[in-house]
Order: sequence, then C-alpha cells, then structure tokens
Amino acid sequence: MSLRSKSALPASCRLSAIFLVALAAAGGASAATLSVGPGKTYAAPCAAFARAQSGDLIQIDGGKTYSGDVCAIGASNLTIRGVNGRPKIDAAGKNAQGKGTWVIQGNNVTVENVEMAGAAVPDRNGAALRIEGTNFTLRSSYLHDNENGILTGANDNSSIVIENTEFGSNGRGDGYTHNVYIGHVGSLTFRYNYSHDANGGHNLKSRASVNTINYNRFSSSTGKPSYEIDLPNAGTSYVIGNVIHQPASHNNPGLLAYGMEGASNPGKDLYVVNNTFLNDDSVRGTFVVVGGSVTTPVLLQNNIFGGFGAATNQSNAIDRTNFRSLVPGFINRLLFDLHPIANVLVINAGSVPGVSAAGVSLTPVAQYKHTASGETRTAASARDIGAYAALGSGSTPAPSAWTTCAAENATCSFSGTREVRYGAGNSWVVKVFTNSAQCSNAVFGDPIEGTVKTCSYATTTSSAPTPAPTTPVTWTPCAAENGTCSF
Repeated sequence: MSLRSKSALPASCRLSAIFLVALAAAGGASAATLSVGPGKTYAAPCAAFARAQSGDLIQIDGGKTYSGDVCAIGASNLTIRGVNGRPKIDAAGKNAQGKGTWVIQGNNVTVENVEMAGAAVPDRNGAALRIEGTNFTLRSSYLHDNENGILTGANDNSSIVIENTEFGSNGRGDGYTHNVYIGHVGSLTFRYNYSHDANGGHNLKSRASVNTINYNRFSSSTGKPSYEIDLPNAGTSYVIGNVIHQPASHNNPGLLAYGMEGASNPGKDLYVVNNTFLNDDSVRGTFVVVGGSVTTPVLLQNNIFGGFGAATNQSNAIDRTNFRSLVPGFINRLLFDLHPIANVLVINAGSVPGVSAAGVSLTPVAQYKHTASGETRTAASARDIGAYAALGSGSTPAPSAWTTCAAENATCSFSGTREVRYGAGNSWVVKVFTNSAQCSNAVFGDPIEGTVKTCSYATTTSSAPTPAPTTPVTWTPCAAENGTCSF
C-alpha cells in the first residue's frame, strides 16, 4: 500500500508550488507596512527605520510629537508617510552622526506629511533632512526652526523633488545655513512650496545642474533673509510663475541671484518668466542679480517687477514685455492676493514665451495657491503678465482707493492694519502698518527727491467690478531717443 495520500501532489507540482510560495514571500517582504505610534508595532520612527527593508512603507501616526528620535536611514526605496494627521519630529537637542535629525543614506526615498524642527549640531550645519543617497522626494511637509531645513551632498546622478511643502525660519543667522540648501546634484524640481523667513540665509539655495523652480511663494515678514533664490553656480534654470518677495529688512538687496559664486555648472541659461517680484526696500534692490562670468543673456519675460530697484544688472539680458511699477495693482496686496486688477499693461499684454534652448516649454500652466499648493492656470490666461492670471470678466473687483491722511513729517492715523503709501505724483512707496504711521523719509525712504510728499492709506472703492480686457494692448511709436512723447 502506498504511503502517499490521495491528495498529495506529484513531485513536479510540489516544486512549482514551493516556487510560487517563495515568490509570494519575496513580494511581501519588499512591500511591508511598518506602523509607528502609540499602540503600534514601533513606538517611534527610528525603530521602524532600523527594521525596514527595500520597498517598505513606514506609516507614522500623526497628532503626536516624537522628541529626540534621530537616526540614519539606510534602506532604499522607502516611503515614509505621516498618517491620521501630521506627526512632529523634534530633534530636542539630539542629532544623528553629527549631521541632523534624519540622515537619509538610502536611494529613492520619499518622505510625506511630516513636521520637523530643532535640528542643530556642533558644527552649526545641521539639517532636519540630510540627504546622502541618490534621488529623494519630499511632499506635503513643514520644516521649520532648524539650522537647515534640507541639506544635500554632491551627487551628479541624483534628482531632488520637493513639492507642496512649507519651509520657515530655518538658519542660524550666520548666512551659511538656509531654508533649503541643495548641493551639486543632477537636478532639482521645486514646485508649489512656501519658503519664508530664512534666518540670515536664503529661502532657497541650489547648486544643481538643472533647476526647475515653478509656482512657489518666496516671502518673509519676520525673518531677515539674504537672497530669496540663490543659484550660485548657474546651471540651466527655469524660474516660472513664482511670487518672489523681499521684505524691507534683509541681508542682501538682490531677490534672485544667478552665478554669483562662479558659473561652474555646464548650463548657463536662465529663464525668468511670469513671476511677480515685490521689493519692500525703498532704497535699494536688484530683482535678478547675475554674476560676471555668465555671458549668456538671461531671459526676463512677462514678469511684474514691483517696488524700487533695477530689473537686472546684466547689460545684455533679454527684457521682454515685463511690467514695472512702484505700486502694481493687485486684488489685495496686504493679504497676498496678487491677481492683477484691470490694467491693459498687464492683462493680455505679455508675449508668447516659447521654449528654452533645450526645447522645454516656458508657458505657465499653473499658479501658486496658499498654503503650499497650486491650481491650474488656463491657456487663455497665458498672456497675462505675472505669476497670476486675472480673475476674468465680471469678477475683478475695483482697485484700492487712497485716502490722504497726513502731510510730510506728520502722523497718519487710521484703524486696523492697512497699506500706507508715501510720495507724490506717480512716485510712491507702500508699506503695511497698524493704527498709525509716521509720514517721513526716515520711515519710507525718499521716493521723489525735492518734492513735498503726503501719506495715504488704502481703502476699497464700492464701484462695480471692472471687466478684464480681452484684447492685447497695442503700441504706437511717439518719439525718438531724447525726443518728447506727446499723447
């Protein structure tokens, strides 16, 4: 009698079954989910990182602060994600390897929905996220009050993607630490982010060979940043559809710097298209500062340059359909609603951007939405100048009106927080004050020398909305150089 039961498989079938089970086990091992948080398998993130294998998903329970949980992350192909809210990782005086909070050594790591603060190390160059592996993605996070928010090493094969993330108040105040510091990597994609109030450093510094910096807001109110964007070694760089705002108090009068430490990257072409630049410094400023070793003309096209300062210091830059004004008209400048009011010099007044030397489209397809988000910009609005399209016919409110409140050297008084302008004729400096403002050169700077000036505060007119124009402005030559233009 045979000892084999009737249900037993032939040898060939048994081998196939064993092979399939082995494959299933391998597949499961490469895609495990590790849970972190109170009552979970791992009490803190670093314990899960130590056990993680390539391809794993680490889910960190939100609504909790993980203090002093610092470590290196060695596995590759990980996704680290905050769930059920956003977990906070507070370095709390500790660091990993003298480098920062999480030192990411694995390749192809993605971090999503985390808050990180408190990174500081003895050499004063710590980072919440220190990137040493190849390729890294950060999404939907908030990095603040670290020496650096992100700091990467040099890796020409690495691509860094950062999107929908807020960076605030990172930096020691020494000018060497920044909200975001990207080393010599292959490429940086930086989109839909809000980077603000860098402490003494830059809101974004990148040495990448290729930079795509689209649809972000760079802005400060309490910090003293240096450059809003610094691309010190040049590189093929696209700066499209951003709000780039310099506060009155800062450490450098330039807003966007390119090649200021030597144009050592292979590409030396910069495309600055459909941005809204705002300079609150009424005395000095250059919107796009270009290093002397950059000889390729910078393209400046369809930008709004608001406030005091030169568009650029590069003599051969291509200056195409940009709009300059000390006080550009926006829906609500105080609240950073920078959709333009009806203005034939802005709405439908731009030129078609075309493509870069590499064939990349320069036409804006989105616009920044606060906080750290984005929205579609329609093709029909592509010729509106600036980072935002007009709201459209029938929805654009009337511009702000101005109520005169003080003569020069007197006090302008009002209730609440308002924009206050100081000057005369068409030359004004605008700043934001609460309840009162001293109407003087000492406070505002002198927008028009040798002229008696006044102060006015902004109010909103009650007139009906003004439709946006639907046809482009046309230009009629009226005078040769040194002649008089009459109209």
